[in-house]
Amino acid sequence: MFEQQDLIQQIKPLKKFALRLTHNSSDAEDLVQSTILRAMEKRHLFQEGTDLFRWMSKVMFNIFVSGYRRKTKFETQYDPDSYIQKQSVEPSQDVKVDLMQVQDAMNRISHDHREILVMVCVKGMQYTEVSEMLKIPVGTVRSRLSRAREALQVMLDTPKAATLKLGSYTESIPPYLAAQENQKTYSVAA
Repeated sequence: MFEQQDLIQQIKPLKKFALRLTHNSSDAEDLVQSTILRAMEKRHLFQEGTDLFRWMSKVMFNIFVSGYRRKTKFETQYDPDSYIQKQSVEPSQDVKVDLMQVQDAMNRISHDHREILVMVCVKGMQYTEVSEMLKIPVGTVRSRLSRAREALQVMLDTPKAATLKLGSYTESIPPYLAAQENQKTYSVAA
């Protein structure tokens, strides 16, 4: 058995240990108090001649681990703040508008360029795979992809140029696209 005076001598090292466990001074104080209370309740389990700090630090660690498990299992799962944050949904209008613009632009580029963009950028295929599948040289795949990306970027950057006649917007459009002013579908030679 140990005396209360022995417990009081262990408070300072227990506070240091609790602070290392919790990383929070108020939680460390609570942990020390819980440990002292548990030690007084279980004093009959303490074996004479053993290190009191070592025994109490084991008690403290067990209390900390039990509290941590309880907190992760119950409190965070049913805590109103975290529950509300999990239930909130970001507005999807911006994403939908962006997707509609990309889809519209994709529909307006030539079939060859759309096909290359889908294979490489969407499906993640390698240039050699695309080359073999379309039976064209790898250099042609790279060239078409570059032009398709550029055409798509121009359409996304200047949406009016894609829907109106291109005459007044030719400054911002590459020369090979400006030549096809009156067409709705861009077909760029690769």
